[in-house]
Amino acid sequence: MTSDELDHDLCYRAARSRDARFDGRFFVAVKTTGIYCRPICPARTPLKRNVHFYPSAAAAEAGGFRPCLRCRPEVAPSSAAWSGTSATVSRALALIDDGALDDTNADALAEKLGVGARHLRRLFVHHLGAPPNAVAQTRRAHLARVLLEQSALPMTHIAEAAGFQSLRRFNAAMREAYGRPPRELRGRASAQTRTQPQPPRPTIDIRLGYRGPYDWAALSGWLQARAINGIEAADGRTYTRGALRAEHRPDQRSIVVSIPAGESATVQDVVRRARRLFDVASDPLTIATQLKKDRDLAPLLRRHAGIRVPGAWDPFELAVRAIVGQQVSVAGARTILGRIAAAHGGFAPEVLAEITLPGMPRRRAESIQALAQAVANGTVKLERRATLDETIAMLTALPGIGPWTAHYIAMRALGETDAFPAGDLILRRNAGNLSEKELIRRAEAWRPWRAYAAMLLWTR
Repeated sequence: MTSDELDHDLCYRAARSRDARFDGRFFVAVKTTGIYCRPICPARTPLKRNVHFYPSAAAAEAGGFRPCLRCRPEVAPSSAAWSGTSATVSRALALIDDGALDDTNADALAEKLGVGARHLRRLFVHHLGAPPNAVAQTRRAHLARVLLEQSALPMTHIAEAAGFQSLRRFNAAMREAYGRPPRELRGRASAQTRTQPQPPRPTIDIRLGYRGPYDWAALSGWLQARAINGIEAADGRTYTRGALRAEHRPDQRSIVVSIPAGESATVQDVVRRARRLFDVASDPLTIATQLKKDRDLAPLLRRHAGIRVPGAWDPFELAVRAIVGQQVSVAGARTILGRIAAAHGGFAPEVLAEITLPGMPRRRAESIQALAQAVANGTVKLERRATLDETIAMLTALPGIGPWTAHYIAMRALGETDAFPAGDLILRRNAGNLSEKELIRRAEAWRPWRAYAAMLLWTR
């Protein structure tokens, strides 16, 4: 739903029912209190004449409302108001998540997207009810609120970790958003902290809310089968990467990401990467509405309700994985990737740009080196600034990267929901032994969710 499409009567009925399916789809602003809430807020439902509905938290705050301290809008699932509606807004939000507005302005963001700044603002106001800078400011303030509650970090560290450029801006933004200074928010989080000092927490725990259902079993199984020794590990409940640990909490409809308190400066970056890796912004009901029309996908959707597309912790690392995995089994690719990581300390493009990797076909090794050089010198940027077609053209211009590899990279590293590696033999077989052209024609009905259709077919 866009800002103009919110139905007051429908939203009010949804808020009264406190149905979790509507959580994050809109926010309830109460005129008499100046507070906005999630539709699942346990507080008494206000009178219908006293509420207004907004498609995003940023829109509610732009309207002069403060977030509820009880239902905590900062941990609601990401608003999907823009999903499937505006590709430009979708790409802009992905760039904002990556910090595009932390140290620059909306004009620079619009330039990255190849559109005018006024046009981008109009799109944001139409679909989200607030301009790009307001959306970015709200996200920073919400992350800061979580850090105030979850850690004993100094205010300067919290400001930096949340993406604020100065302590002054941090204090002003928190006062504007919550109507009180950060120190008072920290004191309110725990009455006990007002009477006695508490030992520092060993970890910072960030809850990433998602819109259910969520097929964690399929996603964790995918990550477990492809985990690179020495870098990551996964099982039926957790995912670990270095000192980071992520745990699925189905009772809370969330994934809790824990990082050592001493690494607070990386919190914002960790949250961005984790959101992409676990695809928490997905809207499974909207996706299912489209895909269940296909007679072969419908039973797969029933078995894998809430299917997700496993993302990537690092886009370049994922691109290397895709090239290594060309015509190689999952186990074989995993072995090769483990050797690369052990020999070179990971997958830094600046390092791999200088060497031709041994232990694999020469052309494949040269393809990785060419990609590394292009990423290192800025010729190729693995981010969602371009359209899907532009991204595929950019990647296939590199040696050794064909349409299958390009779509796989776009699908997992860049979160392109309509990417579709139609040349994949397993996809073609599981779709009924179709040719690549036949599968492409059939997949037209799955747009713009072809990546999720691919995941369903791969489960078969």
